[in-house]
Amino acid sequence: MKKKVFLGIDTSNYMTSICFIDENRNILYEAKKLLNVNLGKRGLQQSEAVYQHIKNLPELFKGKQITGEYQLSGIAVSRAPRPVENSYMPVFQVGLTVAETMASTFSIPIYYTTHQEGHIAAGIYSSQELPQQSSFLAVHLSGGTSEILLIKVIENGYEIEKIGGTLDLHAGQLVDRIGVLLGYPFPAGKHIEQLAATHTEDFDRIPTSVKNYSFHFSGAETEAKRRLAQGTSPAQIARAIEHQIATSIGKALKNAIESNYPKEILIVGGVAQNQYIRKQLRKMLEKPTVGAKLFFADPAYSGDNAFGIANIALNQHLKIF
Repeated sequence: MKKKVFLGIDTSNYMTSICFIDENRNILYEAKKLLNVNLGKRGLQQSEAVYQHIKNLPELFKGKQITGEYQLSGIAVSRAPRPVENSYMPVFQVGLTVAETMASTFSIPIYYTTHQEGHIAAGIYSSQELPQQSSFLAVHLSGGTSEILLIKVIENGYEIEKIGGTLDLHAGQLVDRIGVLLGYPFPAGKHIEQLAATHTEDFDRIPTSVKNYSFHFSGAETEAKRRLAQGTSPAQIARAIEHQIATSIGKALKNAIESNYPKEILIVGGVAQNQYIRKQLRKMLEKPTVGAKLFFADPAYSGDNAFGIANIALNQHLKIF
């Protein structure tokens, strides 16, 4: 009997990703490629991102051939950023077209999902521990999303309710804008983290602006630029930005917990790769007076990936969530 294999495809704003897993959630093959953004630029137009995805996907698939011992038994693809009405970006049409073509040609079941649900699944299946309750909070922190979500595991996936989040810039936008200003390539997250780690002394905090479960990051950008113009070291600015993001998220989550939202919290997205932000959130929220339990995606699966999408394909095949 052939072994069943499941494919996930994700074509997000800045990453082309594919992943094959088996029935035990073991990765058989995965590949992803960051889209190219010219130095000094803070992003890509959708048309350019679509063009790069079209070029990237065939290259990624060249590395994997399904041999005779395997049978492709399901494909999942992200077709929108978030599971809400009118959520749409052209980049996701590239992955969708490839997935639907494969499914139709080879009579393979196809399962539709979203980029955000992929992040949640990647967090669940890559974390060292799992939330024990069927309802938990999730924080999605990236360049395109900074949201606090109430997650309920239901029969066909996840019921996701946004309860809070940014009121202006996303966390990743804040990091990338300051990083590009300092001369780093986009996306700048890893460069800002490395720069911040070189600052070992105390630093002046950048004030937060938090109301209930929502927060602002635009003021932090303005303040960081002001301090840079006044001669504050880039390393100190980088550390202050990390701290401001962690403190903003921590305050909003603390407010949610005090309003009787679940204390189990899954944190996903590219910004959640940052080790300083992880440490600060644990320090703020896992102390006994708050009592939260944090779960983080494996750093390799915090950023954009197709591992979570592939796991959604397997879940749909098995009819488990």
